[in-house]
Amino acid sequence: MAGAALPGRLNWALADVVELRDETPRVRSIVLGCSSWPGHLAGQHVDVRLTAEDGYQAQRSYSIASAPEDEQLLLTVERLEDGEVSPYLVDQLRPGDKLELRGPIGGYFVWRNSLGGPLLLLGGGSGIVPLHAILRHRALSGSSTPARLLYSARSLSEVIYGEQFAALASGGELDLRYTLTREWPSGWGGHRGRVDEGMLRTVSWAPEEHPLIYVCGPTGFVEQVAGGLVALGHDPGAIRTERFGPTGG
Repeated sequence: MAGAALPGRLNWALADVVELRDETPRVRSIVLGCSSWPGHLAGQHVDVRLTAEDGYQAQRSYSIASAPEDEQLLLTVERLEDGEVSPYLVDQLRPGDKLELRGPIGGYFVWRNSLGGPLLLLGGGSGIVPLHAILRHRALSGSSTPARLLYSARSLSEVIYGEQFAALASGGELDLRYTLTREWPSGWGGHRGRVDEGMLRTVSWAPEEHPLIYVCGPTGFVEQVAGGLVALGHDPGAIRTERFGPTGG
């Protein structure tokens, strides 16, 4: 599945649900096989469309969690209780089902080896998904670009891809930092609370080192982090952001 998006109009295609993986109580990863998939870049997303028996359709955009080098496509979806699409994907989808996909989409929030680094990634909640794709691409492609991740989650139980990130960190391939905003275990030695300018100062490279910065999460998180980085002297042109808000799920 290695490659990049092909130019031209994007058409809907059917993908087979191969496997389902529970990441947290509210988050599930969906492993998909799609013979017509043209390949993607780390950081891109897809549209998913559901069609009801009466013909009603609903569609949502989801970041791609897999790397371009992966054989199968991976989407990771957080269930929104009042959503139209995410509850079905998280609670009702089964292996052997089919999903309608359109993509890959997006050319701004992407990273490839040729862009270099150092690489500073900051994710809030399920905004970690495209950052996972970037880190997986970096590892599978053999890149030596220094990478640092600050992941903001409400609690350790809501950390997505925890084992994967821990493996990268233990292997010396990732400088991993967490901040927990609501609950933390006894003796927690990581950051606590929402990301602010002081926290950013401790985790970011100096502006003169010219890091490439990717920020993804809820709108408030992204605005707070991007504003704090600019206040610390980072070039706004080096900060790529992707945000999400209430969309109906």
